Amino acid sequence: MDISIDLAGIKLNNPVIAAAGTFGNSDEYGQLVNISLLGAVTTKGLSIEPWKGNPYPRMVETVGGLINSVGLQNKGVKDFIADDLPLLRALDAKVIVNIVGKTIEEYAQVASVLDNEVGVDAVEVNISCPNIKKGGSSFGTDPKIAAQVVAAVKKKTKKVVIAKLTPNVTDVSEVAKQVELAGADAISLINTVKAMSVDADTRQSKLATLYGGLSGPAVKPIALRMVHEVSQTVKVPIIGMGGISNTKDALEFIIAGAQAVAVGTATFNNPQTMINIINDIKDYLKDNDLTLKKLSGSLKSN
Repeated sequence: MDISIDLAGIKLNNPVIAAAGTFGNSDEYGQLVNISLLGAVTTKGLSIEPWKGNPYPRMVETVGGLINSVGLQNKGVKDFIADDLPLLRALDAKVIVNIVGKTIEEYAQVASVLDNEVGVDAVEVNISCPNIKKGGSSFGTDPKIAAQVVAAVKKKTKKVVIAKLTPNVTDVSEVAKQVELAGADAISLINTVKAMSVDADTRQSKLATLYGGLSGPAVKPIALRMVHEVSQTVKVPIIGMGGISNTKDALEFIIAGAQAVAVGTATFNNPQTMINIINDIKDYLKDNDLTLKKLSGSLKSN
């Protein structure tokens, strides 16, 4: 069963992608997962210079999910190229590099540094992280600024450009429409939902930063709705994510309009989640005499 897809010109062996921020830069999972079997891997968010991230505590479990305020801690794009990219090239993995910045210019700089690097197939423009004071979702909540970031990145790279959208907006379709017009080759959504957790005994936030981003099964219904809404608005491919924990979840996102899916928090609980989904999608398509193309966007009216 062939479940390969064309994602904005990138040939993926299957539609299952490791989501940014939950898979490190892949070496952390290399002994647990056959990375070459995945459709693609997405790196942690990378900035032009190293970021320290937020103070501890910055992660707390909650019912149906996880709230984090890591704050995009990373080693910087140049160290990634020197230390991590050679490993990914050796694994023959498709690589999506998630990029971040505190200004539009910083996003463009990271894209420029990556532009001539062999082994980088796409850049994912992270305009949706709720855990940093500058950049992130402060860009992604304004359709015009989101479009400006994407346009600036497009000017600096020939790589496929994916815009990663925030759920923390009134109308995600409007943001999607504007980033598509600005040149985004694909759209990924959703990032985490802004949330908090309080300790009743101390009457303090369980996170040092007060607020964080909620991921995991709790956000799936929100993500599913937003993927469907965006699929009705744009023509570019969509990578759906948010609470995908098993094959049924992944299939629901594809039926709602996604061409590919990304798995994040579930990997912490079971590193084999993505491999299981890949295998089970093949069985589902075979049993139902379907192709991925026919399945994508096949939601029926009630």
